[in-house]
Amino acid sequence: MTASSTHPWARIRPSLPAPPAAEPRHEWLAVAGLILLSLVPVAAGASRLTQLTTGAVTADNTRFFDSPVPVVVHIVSVTVFSLLGALQFAPSLRRHRWHRRAGRIVAPAGLLTALSGMWMALFYTLPAHDGEAVLVMRLVLGTAMAASIVIAFVAIRNGDVRTHSAWMTRAYAIGMGAGTQVFTLLPWTLIAGPPDETTHAVLMGAGWGINLVVAEIVIRRRAARAGRASPPSGRSAPVGARLS
Repeated sequence: MTASSTHPWARIRPSLPAPPAAEPRHEWLAVAGLILLSLVPVAAGASRLTQLTTGAVTADNTRFFDSPVPVVVHIVSVTVFSLLGALQFAPSLRRHRWHRRAGRIVAPAGLLTALSGMWMALFYTLPAHDGEAVLVMRLVLGTAMAASIVIAFVAIRNGDVRTHSAWMTRAYAIGMGAGTQVFTLLPWTLIAGPPDETTHAVLMGAGWGINLVVAEIVIRRRAARAGRASPPSGRSAPVGARLS
């Protein structure tokens, strides 16, 4: 029997659908972790709003009652930015229109978070445990957060998804500083007591620093995966929307 006369059944190959790509479980765990971390500033903000609405004046919040609008704007915007922003990292949602629509809320909320935070740092009386170093860090990082969101917005308008994703990740890392600072301040307080002004500034800065280091690791790993998946020319895949 020649090669051209093989058995007819040998030519029949079952055409089975490819199994759906499994979502990396660790990425969903990361999203859950971000939501849990978001609960720190959300809970603190809810407590502050309750104090403002009930008139519960304390030594720590008395500076807010003369001008409550900036702190209310900050609490609402950081709540939206932290919770909705965490979902922007969900791998399945990033491939749907939900990601783009949510981005139209997350980006303005992030800008309001940064700008209201800087206003509060400049015009509210500094808390007793803060100092000039913390004030400078708040202003520098608030400016960096706002600038990151603007860069990300311009990038996505130009169809540059990778740049957009990288700068929004950096902005989110800065915005989530309050969550991580609990883990830098609380152990010190429990072990050594309330930190002095210098130590407080170092521990606050460590919270932002940890977030930014993790953000850069995420950005580099994401770029490496995209590089392996991209065509030989190195060009990005077409973008379905101009704004996300």
